[in-house]
Amino acid sequence: MKQTVPAPADAWRGEFGKAYTDRNAWPLAEMEERYRQTYGLSRTEMNRRQLDVLDRNLRILEVGANVGNQLLCLQQMGFTSLYGIELQDYAVELAKQRTRHLNLLTGVAHDLPFKDGYFDLVFTSGVLIHIAPADIPAVLREIHRCSRRYIWGFEYFAERYTEVNYRGHDGLLWKTDFARLYLDTFADLRLLREDRYRYLNQDLTDTMFLLERIDAPAGRE
Repeated sequence: MKQTVPAPADAWRGEFGKAYTDRNAWPLAEMEERYRQTYGLSRTEMNRRQLDVLDRNLRILEVGANVGNQLLCLQQMGFTSLYGIELQDYAVELAKQRTRHLNLLTGVAHDLPFKDGYFDLVFTSGVLIHIAPADIPAVLREIHRCSRRYIWGFEYFAERYTEVNYRGHDGLLWKTDFARLYLDTFADLRLLREDRYRYLNQDLTDTMFLLERIDAPAGRE
């Protein structure tokens, strides 16, 4: 039976979000194996296809970091200046317990507490899908504002906006072509690479994309 829950942010801050965090607080090795079972590749292998050429000293922000698994993955790849922002206090505290040398804080995606262009790269992983279409423009503007050069994403893919019932609830998950959404929203972005990953055992596709600001100042690659 479908249920209606409070606004997405309220749901993720509350017991619903806490249950999500507990389900996904995997050791990094287990996360990598889950990716192999789903896509035939580990998350690190996917990341290397798009990020291997980048300077390991780039300042990177993850929006919606949850317990920090994606930041840990980047840390293992050699990236050293890593930040995460997450709206759920419980997830942030858990992330701080299970990581070292990461900069983690509580905050919201539509109002990032950073200066314009503070980061070389800003990314999301399975986060834009949980933001209502009416709220997406504000979130994309903040990600774009805070990124000096790159925007990176890994999200569910669909040709057009499609709502998906999530664990029996409406109003919590939408998929679309997020790379195209960025490009249609910001004239100063170009697509450097996109990889679409079909699930091995389901008729579903996810997208990983790397965008660059055309007006980015010269400097670190």
